[in-house]
Amino acid sequence: MFEASSVPIVSTSATQPFFEFLIGQVPVRQMIPLRVLLFCLTVSTAIGVADVFADDRPDKPNVVLILADDLGWQDVGCYDIDEPCPYETPNLDRFAGEGVKFWQAYSPAPTCAPSRAAILSGKHPARAQKTHVVGGAPPSAYNDNSALISPWYSGRMPLSDVTIAEALKDNGYTTGHAGKWHVAINHNAFPQPEDQGFDYTRADRGVTKTARPNRLTGFATTDESDPYRLDENGFPFHQNSADALTFLEENKSKPFFLYHATWLVHAPIHTRCERLLKKYCEKMNVPFPTDPGHWEIEGQKNPFYGAMVEMLDYYVGRIFHYLDNTEDPRWPGHMLSENTYVIFTSDNGGMERHPGEVITDNYPLDKGKINAKEGGVRVPLLIRGPGIAEGVETEAMANGLDFYPTILAWTETRTPDGVKFDGADLSPFLNSDLSDASRIVDRNGEARDTIFWHFPHSSMQSTIRVGGYKLIRNWTDVLLEGNVPLELYQLYDSDNQRVDIEEANNLAAKMPELAESLNRQLEEKLSDSKASPPLLNSKHPKGLPNDNKVCRPIDHGRDGDGVWATFEENGAKVVKANLLYTDNGGHRYEEWYRMPAMLDGNRVTATLPPGTTHYLFNLIDENQFLVSYPDIPPSNRSKTPFSERAFEASGKGQ
Repeated sequence: MFEASSVPIVSTSATQPFFEFLIGQVPVRQMIPLRVLLFCLTVSTAIGVADVFADDRPDKPNVVLILADDLGWQDVGCYDIDEPCPYETPNLDRFAGEGVKFWQAYSPAPTCAPSRAAILSGKHPARAQKTHVVGGAPPSAYNDNSALISPWYSGRMPLSDVTIAEALKDNGYTTGHAGKWHVAINHNAFPQPEDQGFDYTRADRGVTKTARPNRLTGFATTDESDPYRLDENGFPFHQNSADALTFLEENKSKPFFLYHATWLVHAPIHTRCERLLKKYCEKMNVPFPTDPGHWEIEGQKNPFYGAMVEMLDYYVGRIFHYLDNTEDPRWPGHMLSENTYVIFTSDNGGMERHPGEVITDNYPLDKGKINAKEGGVRVPLLIRGPGIAEGVETEAMANGLDFYPTILAWTETRTPDGVKFDGADLSPFLNSDLSDASRIVDRNGEARDTIFWHFPHSSMQSTIRVGGYKLIRNWTDVLLEGNVPLELYQLYDSDNQRVDIEEANNLAAKMPELAESLNRQLEEKLSDSKASPPLLNSKHPKGLPNDNKVCRPIDHGRDGDGVWATFEENGAKVVKANLLYTDNGGHRYEEWYRMPAMLDGNRVTATLPPGTTHYLFNLIDENQFLVSYPDIPPSNRSKTPFSERAFEASGKGQ
């Protein structure tokens, strides 16, 4: 662990900025960036770009990808529209002026883990079968009254997926991760960053660790023994930020890739900075909180959250400052920022509320995290780097899936064998004519005008945006009513002028042909990616249409590695069967996988993968009802491992 106070400050041009900044001796907001602005040395953009790629520039530019956690589109000052936002983000606002700001950027998913896996693998969440957090469990109803059941989805990013870190490492890059991982079944389970291409990894939560006994206690002080000791600017020490800076300092002399996944501004909603809490109470004209457990004032009126956003901005500003003011050992006389691409974005839209807590408001966007409407998937996206114009705003659509192919292009890294990206390479757009969005092409080589999302959980939605229109398919109505109730919104007109980003005017009834056309395109996307739709609960207490036709399991057995089960149909044909299995049944990190099983009349068979400890069958009928054999209880009632309900395979694995 890096301890700034234990390191002597050596007065050299290379190290002084880092150590002064790490221990908080340099006020971020008063610092004039020393970044050499090559674009400004010429009158012509073309000449400026030529200057950027001068002969003496080192090969293999550095890349820093900063991924905020749950930061909403309207939480950043430079994105503020309509109602004024009280949160202060001066470093991000300044950074936006040093590169390109995307007004229409999206996360790959409306929740954390699938977006992270998509960014790191370049694979759409639907194709990866990684559509929500956690995962790796047999599908089961959440509770007795759940009509729909989320399908099985992977608990991890498979080791067979070649991550951006692995690709860059093969090209001579040193790779670092600082912060949240969360692409396994939990934060600590296998695989971890070092298993998927990262040379350096640190996951300390820093100031986001839960305050004890509650969030009105544990504020940082100036005491030297305080682990969150306030710096000269009045901000608590944040180990997550220090870890990112340590990686940069230790690896600045070679090409590096830093994936800085901040823990801010995810729950718990609290701050170690009492000064900022008081500041936002005053700014928001709300009383200083006395109840640590609740905050129920609507709007952007939560002072804890306001403090968190400003802290995020401050810590991210430290990264910018380090790059702007540290000489590049590979390019003497130049700063690291002159040969470093930096991407800043968020993993999903803002989380508007928890039970008993109003966190923020994504208005004018509707909804928030855990919903595929605009508030859940539209995110800030700021990019700067060599050859990228400064102070440009664009209405071009972008997605977190675009980062992997874009970074490979910037770094001249070979696309891994067998990899076909679901995102687009943004570099032809970013490093040339920023007025021509047709330079952003999809995986088929055509100008991209389409993005889709698949979220068969919670809000149970699949959505697609084509040009200025967005269609939402609500699976609850699709499966229960037998038709296809759709929502259709025109977000922008043909000139990219705002029409209905609020998604307030459903045009599906007025424009049925367009709605059906977009629905067909959505179905094509889902089919191409082999997306798993939601399932129906055959044990719903109030009964669902056709639930009296579901099959009934009869018997099961095993012959060597082969397993089988028989069932009796009752009016609805069983059209699909899967084997669910685990190789670590009973372990605290028990994880389940899925593979197709073979149907032959009223019999289903499968071959157990080596090491299987427990297994079960999923039978799905023509009406999309799920029958598990053996039966699996609702997940909110089951406090025991699924393996205790499943069939046990002889010869247990580890």
